[in-house]
Formats: sequence, structure tokens, C-alpha cells
Amino acid sequence: MLKTNFHPKGSSAKILLSSVFGPYARDDEYGSRAINPMELYHNQVTRMQGAFSPRRFHHSWGILMIQENISASCTVLDFPTRKKFVRELKSHQYDVVGISGIIVNINKVREMCRVVREVSPGSEIVVGGHVAAVPGIEYIIDADHIVKGDGIAWMREYLGEDTNASIRHPLFSSGFYMRVMGIRIPDGIDRTATIIASLGCPMGCNFCTTSAFFGGKGKVFNILSTGEDLFRVMEEAESLYNVKSFSIMDENFLLQKTRVMELLKYMKEKQKSWAFHVFSSANAINQYTYEELIELGISTIWLGLESPRASYSKLDEADTIEMAHELQKHGILVLGSTIIGLEHQTPENIREEINHAIAHETDFHQFMLYTPLPGTPLYREMEKQGKMLDVDYADVHGQGNFNFEHEAISHEESKNILDWAFKYDFEKNGPSLFRMCRTAFEGWKRYKNHSDPRIRERFQRKTMLFRHIYAGMLWAMEHRLKNSNNSLSPQIRSLRQRLEKEFGIITVFGARLLGPLLYWTSKWEEKKLAWGKTYEPKTIISRRRMSRNGNGVVVP
Repeated sequence: MLKTNFHPKGSSAKILLSSVFGPYARDDEYGSRAINPMELYHNQVTRMQGAFSPRRFHHSWGILMIQENISASCTVLDFPTRKKFVRELKSHQYDVVGISGIIVNINKVREMCRVVREVSPGSEIVVGGHVAAVPGIEYIIDADHIVKGDGIAWMREYLGEDTNASIRHPLFSSGFYMRVMGIRIPDGIDRTATIIASLGCPMGCNFCTTSAFFGGKGKVFNILSTGEDLFRVMEEAESLYNVKSFSIMDENFLLQKTRVMELLKYMKEKQKSWAFHVFSSANAINQYTYEELIELGISTIWLGLESPRASYSKLDEADTIEMAHELQKHGILVLGSTIIGLEHQTPENIREEINHAIAHETDFHQFMLYTPLPGTPLYREMEKQGKMLDVDYADVHGQGNFNFEHEAISHEESKNILDWAFKYDFEKNGPSLFRMCRTAFEGWKRYKNHSDPRIRERFQRKTMLFRHIYAGMLWAMEHRLKNSNNSLSPQIRSLRQRLEKEFGIITVFGARLLGPLLYWTSKWEEKKLAWGKTYEPKTIISRRRMSRNGNGVVVP
């Protein structure tokens, strides 16, 4: 039964916050699915690209943010195995156990609640994350509290702390355990920090779970409200960890132009040549000149393309194909996102829509099923119309089959269409690694001698990659695809030769040395994937105890 009282120990409580347990990329009774690994790109962007798909895990940022913003002693257990979760409960006496999960992981959340009751019966259980939107969740899992929305404010109130206190932004990397073409890349090579700027989006698209979870259409919860706030956090990350690249978690970062331009003002004053990887809508991008985007350091934009016939306001009066190509000419990587299964789509017109998506030639492309998820306006509408299907929540992730009855496309057809979209994009446009190299090189040529030293420095930081890494990757892709894609292999060879001409003999030798190595490691990786090889994130434990003066101390 859910409790309504707050914990009597307040800030002296000992708290455990945990993500759901693994393994993840396999089929099991707890809701893990082989098709749904704990990876952003390989899961839903490059998942049909085999060994050419970059592999990487990302931290559970939400529970790390909560840990940083409460006074109580707090441990974060990220990506535990079930065994390690049990061991942590047995090894420490926790007053509160918080479990965070998304909707597909509801069975794991339920099992973790059961384990806590058995192993640590004195602990109160708090469940949060998007799983909290599941209808009737209080009858599905055995928790004391279900948290919907802002976990920081809820936990502060629960502990009797000041809910209006400023939010402290912890420093954490964007991702870890990267693999490229079968080779493990050391985490220190890619120094990119994650900045959580805002939650929610004013566009309020009917399918958006984030907007629904944090207030609905038109509501935005700014964690870093001003450009000065953003600058301060980034400057600290640069000072402590020499970070110059930032992934900004914000559903539509460029939409809040006043905040963005204030950030640019501080960057110019302090001569910061930072690089940003952002999410943005087409209408937000149209607020800026390309010169302003380059001055800002925009390096990657995740752009919602959805459909050429979609009525979403974010696409109003936007020629997204021209926009994508123009961004790439300036060296800005574009990750396009297209929806399969909108109301107007049929088996007859869906291929035309997919062709339109592929014509953007984005560096990366996400295809997702139109998916009514609990809490969203789309879910409420489909439920009202009686179109929701009886599908296990573990299979409602947008990469399998529809969870609702579509007017023209069947449950079975949806998966076939989705798979074809990924395969056709790969066949027409090639590996995303190739596209990424091409766009980066366009930007480098354009801005390597720019008059602004900030811009010049940012693009020149890529020189080492061009000189020593990219040419070798291109050599391997060119030779791997020689027999399977005759039209694409010459394009890759042409780009490699341009790099070798630009960077000279060192790059030529590097391509001949690294290229064959990546050729064989990628082939071996392909075999392992065919045998069912999966990758799982390692368990990460972050402990934060209280010092005598009441300040938090992070204990590795």
C-alpha cells in the first residue's frame, strides 16, 4: 500500500538509488529483450549497421542528479546485476531504496521491489522514472511511494529539505565503453560531458513522453535557466576535467534563444571554443544564421523530421532536406528522426515517406514506430478510441511492433516496414561512420583557417582524427563494402583519398596500417554478432556520504 507520510529520519536517512538490473540485451522473464539493448545508437539509430554501428552506454543521469541535490548519505547503483543489487542491500542498512525505470522495465521494477521487501524489509521503497506513468502501477508493484515528474523536488520534500534550493549540476561523462568496428575505445579519448539543461518541450508533440511527464504541452522545467547558468557548469567541467565537448540534454535546446545567445556572449568574452551536441526542432534552427550556429559550437543536431505530411508545428514552413544538407556543409552532423505509423501512412505511401527521409542523407537516422505510451496525449486518444492492443509493456519500445491498432498497417507489417527503413538507409547512404567523416571533413575545410580563433581552434581539434583515425576507418569500410555495395565503395574511397591528399604521407601510411586492422576486427565483430554476442554495461557504484560539516563527499 502506498504511504503518504514522509520519512522521519529526514536528511540523516541512508538512501540507495538504483537503475533496473541487467542483463538487458536478451530475452528473459523480467522483460529484457534482445532487440532492446541498453544502448542509444545501436538500439534505435544504427542497429542495422552491424559492425559499423558505434556501440556505447550512457549513465542514468536522473538518479545521479538526485544524489547530488539531497543532503542525505546516498549511494547510486547504476546497471547492477540482480546479484549485485541483493548484495548491496545485504551489505548496508538503507532506510530508503529508490528505483528508477522506464515503462518497458516494469517487470524488473516489480521484481526489485519484491527483493527489497525480502532482503531489506525495513526500507521504504520509492519508484520513479517514466515507469510511474503506467496506469494502475500502484497495484502492479509493491512500493511505498510512486514519484511522477521531478524527482529532485519530491526527494527534497520527502527528506524535509528546502525544495526551492538551487539545483546543483554534477559532472558526469556523456557515455562510456565505446566500441567502433570491433575495437574498444578508451573512455578518456572522448571527453564529452552531459549537461541537463531542461525537461519537457513547448512543442508538446502528442507522442512525447518527456513533455507529458514534466507538465504537458507548453511546459518546460529549466534546470539551468540562463545562459550564465549553463556557462558556469560548463566552465567548471572544463576546469576540472579538461572537457570541451558537451551533450546537452534538452528536448529543444535551440528554441530558448535568449538563453542560448546569453551563453554565446559569455563564450565570446572568455574565448571558449566548446562543441555542443543538441536536440532541436526545425523551427528553432530557423531562428539562427549558420554563422551563429558555428559561433555557438553546434556540432551535432538531433532533428525531428517525423514525416513530410506531419502537422507538427515544429516543422512549419521548413524545408528539412535543404536544412540538413546546409548544416552538413558547415560541418554540423545531423541525426534525423522519422516516425513509422502516423495516422495518414499506409502500405502504399509509406515507402515514399521513407524515401523522403533517406533523401536527407543525414549522418545518422533514427526510425521509430508511432507508439502511444502511458501518460501521453496519444495514449489517451488511442485508449478513448479503443485502439490499444494487449501488448506486454516490455515490448512497447518503438523498435518492434505496434502496440495499437493502426487504420492501414497491421501489427505484423509494422516491424517489417521498420526493419526495411533501417536497411534501405544503410544501403543507400552507407555506414554512419562514413557519413560522419564526410560531414566533419566539410566543416574542417570550411573553417580550419577561420578568422575567429575560437572557431578555428574547435575545428583544428579534429586534425588528429583526420590524420590518424578517419582515413583508416574509411579504408576498412571501402574494402568491406567493395563486393556488397558497388556504388558506395567508390564514394568512400574518394573521401579517403581527399583526406590523404589534405593531410599527407602520415595519413596515407596510417590508412594502410589501421585500415587492414579495422577490416579484420570488424569482420570478427560481425561474426560475433551473428553468433548472438551482446554487450552489457558494467555496474557503476557512486557513494556520497556526509562529512562533519554537512557537505557531501563523493566516495568512489
